[in-house]
Amino acid sequence: MSPGSLVDARELHHGSHAGLLQDEELPTGAPAGLDAIIVPTAWPVDALRHVMQVGNAIGCPVVALCSRDASAERARKLAEHEEAAVLAVDVDQPLARKLPAFATDRRLREAGFGSTSDLSLKRNLGLVLARGSGWQRVLFLDDDIHIDDPQHLHRAAGLVDDYRAVGLANHGYADNSVVCHAYREVGGAQSTFIGGGAMIVDTFRTRSFYPNIYNEDWFFLLGDGIPFRAARAGAMRQRTYDPFANPGRAAAEELGDTLAEGLFWLLETGSPDAVAESAYWGDALYRRRRFIDLVIDLVGDGPEGERMRRALVAARGRSAAITHRLCQSFVELWQADLARWRAYLDEVPVSSSPEKFLHEVAMTDHVHTSTAFRDR
Repeated sequence: MSPGSLVDARELHHGSHAGLLQDEELPTGAPAGLDAIIVPTAWPVDALRHVMQVGNAIGCPVVALCSRDASAERARKLAEHEEAAVLAVDVDQPLARKLPAFATDRRLREAGFGSTSDLSLKRNLGLVLARGSGWQRVLFLDDDIHIDDPQHLHRAAGLVDDYRAVGLANHGYADNSVVCHAYREVGGAQSTFIGGGAMIVDTFRTRSFYPNIYNEDWFFLLGDGIPFRAARAGAMRQRTYDPFANPGRAAAEELGDTLAEGLFWLLETGSPDAVAESAYWGDALYRRRRFIDLVIDLVGDGPEGERMRRALVAARGRSAAITHRLCQSFVELWQADLARWRAYLDEVPVSSSPEKFLHEVAMTDHVHTSTAFRDR
C-alpha cells in the first residue's frame, strides 16, 4: 500500500461518525459556566497537576476519582501546593457497592469478557456525586488530556442546554481503537469521535450511565435514546500513546468496538429498530471480521508492520469468540440496566453542597478536600 493511498472499506466499516454530531461555534455573551471538572485517575499524582491548573484558571472545583496508583490524600497534598479547589475520592469496593450492580457486568463475566477497568465505575460515581451536589454542568476530563485555553470551557458548557453532551474537539493525537488506528495506518479514511475523556454533560438532564465495556462513552450517549443529539465544540489535545504496544489492548477492545460500531451503523443507515432482529448481529460480526482481515492483508513489512499485525491478529482471534447471541443479549441487558440506573437516580438525594451530599449518603470517609475547596 503506497503512502497516502486510501482504502475504501465503506461496505464493511464507517470510518467517520461525524454525521451524528453537530459542530458548533462557542456561544457569545455571558457564559452558562461549568460547575465542576471530574477526573478519573489511576496514575501517580502528578498526572493531576494540569487539570488542577485548569480548574484554578477558570475558578472551577476539580473532583479527582482515585484508584490504583492514585490516592485521595496525595491528590489533596498536590492541591494544597497548587492552591487548587479539589475534592478527591478514594474509589474502592465498599464505595462501588453504593452504586447499582449491572446485569451487563454479570453477562460479560460469564462469557469470559469481563473487564478489570474501573473507568466506567468512576464516571458513574462522578455523575451521582455531581447530581447530588447540585452541580448541573460538569466536564469529564481524563488525566491524559491537555487544555490549551481553559477560558473557553465555561462558554462550551452553555451548549449542553441544547445537546445531550458536548465533546471537545481533539486537536492532538487521534484517539481510536487499535483496529481503527491500524486502518488509518494502512491508508484508510479514519476520523475520531467525541469521547468521555473530554465531554461536558448536564447531570440533571441525562438519565444514562457508562457500562463497563470499551466504548462506554458511546453507550452513554446512546442511553438517553434516539434521536441522537450531541455536539463538538472547543478544543483539547489528547496525549500521544502507542496503540500497538500490547496486543492485549486490541483483544480487550474488540467486543465493545464491535457493539458500538454496530449500533452506530444502525443509526447512520436509518434502521435503528433492526437491533432487535436476531440476524443483525450475525451480519455485523461478518462485516467486522472481513474488515479486520482486510486491514491485516494491507499491513506492510518491517518491525512496525509486525507490531500492527500482532495487534490485529489478537483482535481477530477475540472476535472469533464473540457470538451474535452475546451481542444481542448485551444490548437487551443494557436496556434493563438503564431502567435500573434511572430508578436508582430517582432515589439519589440532591443537596445544596457536596459536603452535605457526601454526609447524607455516607461517603465522607472516602473523601479528602483541599483548603481552597473548603473555602469556596
